[in-house]
Amino acid sequence: MGMSKAWVMNDRLWELIEPLLPPWPAKAPGPRPVPDRLCLQGILFVLHTGIGWEDLPQELGFGSGMTCWRRLLRWTEAGVFDQVHQILLARLNAANRIDWTRAAMDGSHVNAKKGVPGQARRRSTAASQARSII
Repeated sequence: MGMSKAWVMNDRLWELIEPLLPPWPAKAPGPRPVPDRLCLQGILFVLHTGIGWEDLPQELGFGSGMTCWRRLLRWTEAGVFDQVHQILLARLNAANRIDWTRAAMDGSHVNAKKGVPGQARRRSTAASQARSII
């Protein structure tokens, strides 16, 4: 049995991701050169192998590294990967495949919206000039 390639997209995962992708811009110059699925596989190849975008081999058929990078940027800005993450979490949770006893909340990423109500003004600890004795 051969090793699977982590960047190859199976049909079930692609069927979940494809509807989340934003439509191709109507004013984009020229035709879309590389299909979205191949671009996503190119992105996964770069992320899996750790190579630079400019080093993505053309012979793999994923398009240029710059094409894949631009598509990644576009999809990230559209929130595609956040949506995929939420969908996969929900499916794993529904299948009872997440061990929530090992989950942790990192408070450093939670915004404090309004601070502490009625907080007293603190005296500055900044250096200040001494009073004149004259």
